[in-house]
Amino acid sequence: MKKKYLVVGGGGFIGGHLIKKLIIQGHSVIAADIKPLELWFQKFDQSKNYSLDMQEMENCLNMTKNIDYVFNLACNMGGIGFIENNKAECMLSVLINTNLLRACKINKIQRYFYSSSACAYNTNLQQNYDISGLKEEDAYPAMPEDGYGWEKLFSERMCKHFTQDYGLETRVARFHNIYGPIGTFDGGREKAPAALCRKVVEAKISGKHQIDVWGDGNQTRSFLYIDDCVDAIIRLFESNFSDPINIGSEEKVSINELISIIENISNIKVRRNFQLDKPKGVNGRSSDNTLIRKILQWEYKYSLQKGMEKTYHWIENIYKEKKNDEYIRFTKSSLIA
Repeated sequence: MKKKYLVVGGGGFIGGHLIKKLIIQGHSVIAADIKPLELWFQKFDQSKNYSLDMQEMENCLNMTKNIDYVFNLACNMGGIGFIENNKAECMLSVLINTNLLRACKINKIQRYFYSSSACAYNTNLQQNYDISGLKEEDAYPAMPEDGYGWEKLFSERMCKHFTQDYGLETRVARFHNIYGPIGTFDGGREKAPAALCRKVVEAKISGKHQIDVWGDGNQTRSFLYIDDCVDAIIRLFESNFSDPINIGSEEKVSINELISIIENISNIKVRRNFQLDKPKGVNGRSSDNTLIRKILQWEYKYSLQKGMEKTYHWIENIYKEKKNDEYIRFTKSSLIA
């Protein structure tokens, strides 16, 4: 049955890919994002698009009128460099979730999705490079990433209590490093897969074949390709499961191993200039997918190699299409994959 969705953060990376999927499924979509429309990663004629600050209660009330379902993918965030240097800004994103939940209660929204993060997990459990995958219960006792992680964990609790106290159906996903084409790859907010692809592309073009690496490159992570993420979001949203759940990959690699994958894709070898004074985050973090496998029968389809090939070539093609010293990054999005 056709439903009416509001996607907050619709101009962002995950939001754009999710909107595309919802439109293909035949739903009506309204998108809101604080960025000016010309800076949205994807825009579709089939959706109604608004540039609004969804920290404001009035905007939340107006945008949730006559809506069936709400996806909240909005927050002030970026890679490790951004979240470690902008903790107050990251925590202010709590206003988006707070006011959206209040508006959903008033306007009787049927179901609400909140995008949390693996940064909500206890950092004391993430000191070893060879960490086992983090299970959902590992978020407590609480000691999340300072700033960004605390906002995520607090907002998860708000969702839980709005369900318990007011009957608002909520779904909460803890994302583990989502990556892929049509997202941020420079400017300070990019995450490791896109940042490293960009650095290797630039090293290849310049002929210098050297890149800067934050930390010693031994820190480990797991990375999930965007198409798998969107599939998991929709499965979770349509399920009856209301507790936080991991959406991530169990394919853990070090940053050095990730660079080696990109080297093989780019057909060059790079010298690595390790910058030990730069933020690197926790030593190890990976997803344990036992719960999502049991509850949703979900498995990711893209290997890291396959996903990085798509991501690297998308970024490389942007550089190849450089015109008049301006990068032609995003064109009008098509519903054809």
